[in-house]
Amino acid sequence: MASHSDTLVVFFGATAGANGGKLGSDEREIILLVWQIVDLHEKKVGKLQRCLVKPDTLELTDQCKEDTGLTLDDIVKAEPLDKVLQQFQQSVSSELKCLGRSSYTLCVNSPLIIRQALHPEASKKNLVLPECFFTFVDVRKEFHKCCPNAGPVQKLELPSMLEYVGLPAVSEQSVGVREVRSMVQLTLCILAEPYNHKFSCVETVKYKFDSGTCSKTEPVDSETVIRARGLPWQSSDQDIARFFKGLSIAKGGVALCLNAQGRRNGEALVRFINSEHRDLALERHKHHMGSRYIEVYKATGEEFLKIAGGTSNEVAQFLSKENQVIIRMRGLPFTATPQEVLSFLGPESPVTDDAEGLLFVKYPDGRPTGDAFVLFSCEEYAQNALKKHKQILGKRYIELFRSTAAEVQQVLNRYMSTPLISTLPPSPIVPVPVLTSPSFLPAASSTRDCVRLRGLPYTAGIEDILEFMGEHTVDIKPHGVHMVLNQQGRPSGDAFIQMKSSDKAFTVAQKCHKKTMKDRYVEVFQCSTEEMSIVLMGGTLNRSGLSPPPCKLPCLSPPTAYAAFPTPPTILSEAALYQPPLLAAPRPPPTTTHSPAHALAYYPPHPHLYMNMNMNYTAYYPSPPVSPSTVSYFAAPPGSVAAAVAAQPHHAAAAASSVMPQPGALVRMQGLPYNTGVKDILSFFQGYQLQPDAVLILYNFSGQCSGEALITFPSEEVARRAVAERSNHPFYGQQVHLVFCN
Repeated sequence: MASHSDTLVVFFGATAGANGGKLGSDEREIILLVWQIVDLHEKKVGKLQRCLVKPDTLELTDQCKEDTGLTLDDIVKAEPLDKVLQQFQQSVSSELKCLGRSSYTLCVNSPLIIRQALHPEASKKNLVLPECFFTFVDVRKEFHKCCPNAGPVQKLELPSMLEYVGLPAVSEQSVGVREVRSMVQLTLCILAEPYNHKFSCVETVKYKFDSGTCSKTEPVDSETVIRARGLPWQSSDQDIARFFKGLSIAKGGVALCLNAQGRRNGEALVRFINSEHRDLALERHKHHMGSRYIEVYKATGEEFLKIAGGTSNEVAQFLSKENQVIIRMRGLPFTATPQEVLSFLGPESPVTDDAEGLLFVKYPDGRPTGDAFVLFSCEEYAQNALKKHKQILGKRYIELFRSTAAEVQQVLNRYMSTPLISTLPPSPIVPVPVLTSPSFLPAASSTRDCVRLRGLPYTAGIEDILEFMGEHTVDIKPHGVHMVLNQQGRPSGDAFIQMKSSDKAFTVAQKCHKKTMKDRYVEVFQCSTEEMSIVLMGGTLNRSGLSPPPCKLPCLSPPTAYAAFPTPPTILSEAALYQPPLLAAPRPPPTTTHSPAHALAYYPPHPHLYMNMNMNYTAYYPSPPVSPSTVSYFAAPPGSVAAAVAAQPHHAAAAASSVMPQPGALVRMQGLPYNTGVKDILSFFQGYQLQPDAVLILYNFSGQCSGEALITFPSEEVARRAVAERSNHPFYGQQVHLVFCN
C-alpha cells in the first residue's frame, strides 16, 4: 500500500502503436519503459532508468515513430519484455537497499500502461509479473485529491498540472524521460508545503477472477456491463477473464450466453466493478483471443440479470462453495444415479463433497434432462474429468465441458421457466379434441402476407430472427414465426414469418432483404400463406415452383410448457401410449364419469410441432431454449393415432377416416445408433414388406436422433413375428431391442 510504502517508483511505458489516451487499444507491444525512485521520507530521487524493449513483431506505426522518435534500428538490439522486467526488479531492489528502504509502490500518469498494456501482454506471453505490478497509484487522482479545483481527473495533463502549482514545464525532448521527470517534480511538490499530501488512492489489479452467483433481485448498473461476441465455443469464464486481464470483473461477473438449443453461442455478458473499467474494456474491441478477434459492445444490467440471475435455492446452495471448478455433463442416461456418475468420473477426479457436488438438471415435474453440473476443488481434478469427454456411461457417450456459475443459473432458468417469446402475446392453453379441430397449419390463402427468410445461420434461433426483424417485429402475427428443419430434424436455414398484412410483408421484404445475421446475408421474399403451408407440410418452394408434400397428415407433439396447464389434458388410451421416457406429458388422473371417451389431446400452437414420416421439412414455433441432448418431446406415431381413433365412438372415427392413416401394429425400436436413417431400418426388416412411410425415426427438438424409432407393420401377426425374430439382433454393431406396443 502506498500509504505504508517507503518509496514511489514513478513509471512510464510506450507501445509500438497508439500511445497517450489510446495506449493499449490496438494490442501493440511495449517498446519502452522508464522509471525513477522517489523517497517519500527524505524527499529525494534516485537515478532515472530508461530501457528499450524488443517486441515479438518488429514493426512500428508511423504515429509511434512520430510520438516517440524511435526507429526499428533502436529496438532491434533491445532485450525482450521478460528480460527488461528482470532488470527493473534488480535495479529497484538495489536502489532501495542503498536508501535503506523496504517497500515501494508504482506511480503512473494513467492506469493504461498497467491495465491495458502490461497485464494483457504478459498474459498473452504467459509471463508472471512481479507483485509490484498489481498495485499502483495514479498521480492525476492524487493531484485531484489535493487540488480539486484543477478540473476533472480525465482532463488533467502533466503540463496543466505543473502550471496549476506554478512549476515550469520540463524541457526534456526524449519521450518517457520528459513524462517521468514531470511526474517526479509534481510528486515532490504535493508532498511538500502547503499540500503535505499522502498517497493513499491505491488501485489494485486482481490476481484471478472470482466466480459466484447473482440474484435476479440484485441491482446491476448498466454502465458496468459489456457484451463480448465471437468467443470460441469452448471458452470458459476464466478464459474471458484472461482476455480482460488488468481489468477488475465483479464477482461472478461472467455470464456465457446459450442459444435456443442450450449450446453456447459465442457470446458472453461481463460485469465490471465500475464504469471506468467497463470503458477500458470497450477499448479492447476486436482484440484477439487466440486467432479469433472478439467484438466488445455495451450491454445493460437487465440483459446481464436475464442470463446470470437466478432464484433457485438449490442452485444457490450448490454454488455456495467458493473457488470450485465447475464442469457440465451432457447426455447422461435418464436413469443415471449420483453413484454411477461418481464412478464414471473415477477416483482420479474426486467430486467436492461427493454426491453434494453434483447438481442434476430436471424439468419442473422432476423428470431428468440428462444434464448435470459437477464441482471440483482444483484444476487438476477438473482436467482429469475432462479427459472422460465422449466416454460411455451405460449406452450413451457423455460430453463434458467447462462451465460457469452463470451458466448453471441460465440452464436451470431455461428448464424451469415457460419458454415464451416475450414480444409475442401468449395464447390460452386449452386442450381440445383433435377430431373437431383438424386444421393445424394456418389457413391456406393466396394473400401474400408472409415472408420467407432464406440463408439463415444454422445456429440462428427465434431471438436472432426477432432481432433481425428489428422494428418490424411488432407487425408479426401471434405465433407467426415458423422455423424450418430438414429431414434429419436439423435447421435448414429457412424460416417463414406471418405478418399482419401484405403491405407489412412487402415492407419487410424490401427493407430486410440481404441484411446480415451473424456474418451471413439473409434473403427475404414475400410469399403467401398457401406457399408457406405447403413447405411446412413437406413440400418444396423453389424457382421451379411449388411441389406438394408426399403426405399431409400432421402428427402432434405435446407442449413444452405442460407444467403451466391448469388441468391435465386428456391423453390417449393406454394402448396408444409409448413407454417412458417417450411419454412427454404427465399421466392424467382417472377419467371422470362425465367423460364418455378418451380424446386425443391437441394443443393450439403454444408451441406446436408439425412432423410427418415423409416430410422434407419439419417446422416448429417457438424454438425451445433447452439443452440439445436431453429433450424428449416427440411427435405421436401413426400407430398410436390409429389406436386412439379406434377408441373413439363410431361417428368420430368416421369423421377422421379421411385424414388418419390405415391402422396397423406398432413396434418400438430402441438402441439405434444416432446416425440411423430410414433405409438402414428398412434393410434391417428386409422381408417384412415395409414401405418407407412405415418408419418414424424420433428426434428431440435440437434435431438429434433419440436412438429410437416407431415401425408400423401391416398386421399384428407380422409385428409379433418381427419382434420375435429380430429383437436383440446386431444393428451396425449395436444390439437393438424391439417392443410390441399394442
